[in-house]
Amino acid sequence: MKTLVIGATTNKERYAYKAIHNLIGKSHQVVALGVKEGMALDIKIETEKKPFLGIDTVTMYVNSEIQKGYYDYILSLKPRRVIFNPGTENSEFYEILKQNNIAFEESCTLVLLATNQY
Repeated sequence: MKTLVIGATTNKERYAYKAIHNLIGKSHQVVALGVKEGMALDIKIETEKKPFLGIDTVTMYVNSEIQKGYYDYILSLKPRRVIFNPGTENSEFYEILKQNNIAFEESCTLVLLATNQY
C-alpha cells in the first residue's frame, strides 16, 4: 500500500512526521509532499505535485484553505481514499471526492495505524 502524506515536514514533533515514521514501521510505502524539501527519516520530502503512481491513500496534514490547491492533483492520482486528520476537515472537498467515487474519512492516521485499522 502506498500513502501520500500531504503536509510532510522534517519536524519530529509534528503529526505528519510521526505518521511517516509509523507508516514506514508498518511496512507501507510513503510519498511525502511538503512546503520545504528535506528528509523525514529516509523519505525525501517533495515540493512538487508529481504524478506518483499507485497511491492508495492520501492523508491530510494541511487545513482546508491550503487543500484547495490540491483538489485536482489528488483527483488525478485516483487514490482509493483520503484521510482527513483532526483539524483538516473539509466538507467542500468531501463532496468533490464523493462525486469522483473516492472514499474519505475523518480520522487520525496514527490511531488507525496503532489499532490496525489502517
